Amino acid sequence: MPAARPRPDPRANQKERTRAALVAAAAELLRRGVPPTVAEAAEAARVSRATAYRYFPTQEALLLEVAELAPAVAPVEAMLSALPEDGDPEARLRQLLDAFIPVLLTEQVPMRSALRAYLDHWLESRRAGEEAPPLREGRRRRWLDTALAPLRRELPERDWRRLCAALSLTIGIEAVVVMKDVCRIEKDEEVLEVLRWAAGALLRAGLEEARRRPAGAARGNGAARGDARRTGRRGGGRAARR
Repeated sequence: MPAARPRPDPRANQKERTRAALVAAAAELLRRGVPPTVAEAAEAARVSRATAYRYFPTQEALLLEVAELAPAVAPVEAMLSALPEDGDPEARLRQLLDAFIPVLLTEQVPMRSALRAYLDHWLESRRAGEEAPPLREGRRRRWLDTALAPLRRELPERDWRRLCAALSLTIGIEAVVVMKDVCRIEKDEEVLEVLRWAAGALLRAGLEEARRRPAGAARGNGAARGDARRTGRRGGGRAARR
């Protein structure tokens, strides 16, 4: 039986809308020739300054998103929006990588600058003893949801979350940093080839494991223990009656 689709988190949707409103307002100000501050973007978007600073703690982070990151990934967004509802999941995943990894390789400076801004804010919050709010939009999770949509009802929630988390390691500037700085791969074509291979291997392994699992096993150990306790109580009651 196909896994039930979980209900969307309304709080997550609201956060996405708030962030999108700030980005749209800042982009409009930038088109007018005004590099917006976070406070100016908040005013234009009718969002409180405190809320705006949770999404973009500095003007640099805001301008990076508006002026460089969002335009750079626009072709990826367009490609995903044109995907049909059905199709081979591995082919769709490959399309995502083929669209986005070249962008990362071409736009390494703004992408690495954004990563630095995210890490700097995390470190500053840690030093202050505060919990750093999530600054990143989470594009790759949304993109994976779209690319792998044909699998969504097939996989139990636990398997779906784990598969998307694993594939997230292959899609993003962090993956390029590892390929370039750690593995010392110079050719961009080889970087794309390695990440394609890794993503495909993870997808096939996740699907094979999920499909091999006996029916009912996805309910989890908690459900199995509950069944055992109920069986034990019924058995104990029958024994007492005898």
